[in-house]
Amino acid sequence: MANHFSALKRARQTLRRTARNRMNKGVLRAGLREIREVLAAGNLDQIKLQMPAAFSRLDKSIQKGVLHRNTAARLKSRLMARLHALEGAKTA
Repeated sequence: MANHFSALKRARQTLRRTARNRMNKGVLRAGLREIREVLAAGNLDQIKLQMPAAFSRLDKSIQKGVLHRNTAARLKSRLMARLHALEGAKTA
C-alpha cells in the first residue's frame, strides 16, 4: 500500500482511470457485438443504418485511447468486407 501522499493520489487516479477505460472498452465491445449480430442476421437495411454508428464508436475509441488507429481501421475494413459480401450474395 502507498504511504506517501503523492503515491496515494496516484493510486486514486489509477482507480478512476481504470474504471473509465473499462467503461469505454465495454461500450465499444457491446457496439461491435451488436453490429456483428445484425450482419449475421443479414438485414441490409438495418445494417446500413447501424454501420455509421459503429464507425463513430470506433473513432471515439481512438480519441479516448482505447484502440490504436490501425486496429480501428482493420475492424472497419472487416465490417465493410462483410457488408459487401452480403450485398453480393443478395444480388446473386
